[in-house]
Amino acid sequence: MKVAGLGFRKDVTLASLREALLAAGGPEGLAAMATVTDKANAEVLKQLARECGVPIMAVPADRLADIDTLTNSNLVAEKFGTGSVAEAAALAAAGPRARLIATRVVSQDRTATAAIAEGDGA
Repeated sequence: MKVAGLGFRKDVTLASLREALLAAGGPEGLAAMATVTDKANAEVLKQLARECGVPIMAVPADRLADIDTLTNSNLVAEKFGTGSVAEAAALAAAGPRARLIATRVVSQDRTATAAIAEGDGA
């Protein structure tokens, strides 16, 4: 199961989310997109998921806190207890033995991040 994890700011555009996803490897072969629960209902994320034909998996913030990530943002670490929402969400959604196949990439306007993990499912 291949899952794209996405992190983003409130003012993110569909273009920025799409750019981050493409930079991480694109939508080919994805089974789902994942993000922290409080962002899972964002309209721009729903639009991207529809474009890619995949569901959105909401990951509770407390599940992200215990996940070690390969990249680290101090702001994200303070708020969520993990270094990258995108990496942690992808890993959590892809299952207990998931591994990152694309580390966090950031859109040019710095409002969206994406990472891709592969695993056996949650």
